[in-house]
Amino acid sequence: MSKATLKGYMSPEISFFNILPHGTQLKLDTKCSYNVKYSNELTCRGEISIDVSSKDQPDKFYVKVKMIGVFSFEAGADKDLLHLETFQLLFPYVRALVSTITSNAGVPPIVLPHITLEGQNIYRIGNM
Repeated sequence: MSKATLKGYMSPEISFFNILPHGTQLKLDTKCSYNVKYSNELTCRGEISIDVSSKDQPDKFYVKVKMIGVFSFEAGADKDLLHLETFQLLFPYVRALVSTITSNAGVPPIVLPHITLEGQNIYRIGNM
């Protein structure tokens, strides 16, 4: 691996909406995106966006979380590997936040499945 190090993270956007009757069975739809921007100083910024909503009534139940992580990495690191590794380092914090939001809202906690980017097309977006 590239040996990326998570220096810090924050969630600039959190949304939760639930107007479904108590006991409603949900089929969930989950969408995830991840982008990394690189600086010239061996640091990068990864941004995960997660949207979880009811497949049948997305306007009545959804959780949206955006999380940003700042990473340092070694000189000469492969950016495709960094993209994968930084996602793997940041995703557990997003997963925990979604579970915390839903459980604290009085609904059964949503536990996101493990997501892997390996084998996915990776698109890089400019400098930080």
